[in-house]
Amino acid sequence: MAIDRTRRPSDPRQAAEAAFRAVTTKKAPEAAPVAPRAPLVPGARETVSLRIDRAVLEHFQKDGPGWQDRINAALKAAAGL
Repeated sequence: MAIDRTRRPSDPRQAAEAAFRAVTTKKAPEAAPVAPRAPLVPGARETVSLRIDRAVLEHFQKDGPGWQDRINAALKAAAGL
């Protein structure tokens, strides 16, 4: 009686670990181009954190309320918008 050595004995532990890895491993999402988000409301503003020099902040705040609008207008003018 000859022993058939062409078949490999299966290891149940390795098979279980491979199945577990296949189910629990996060697959990398396909790299899709990300378009900039359009504001939900036209003309809406977005809250951001911005680091500016103290002198610049004091310049825009010296005229009182509305300093954020003045900074926004200056930035728009500088950007050519």
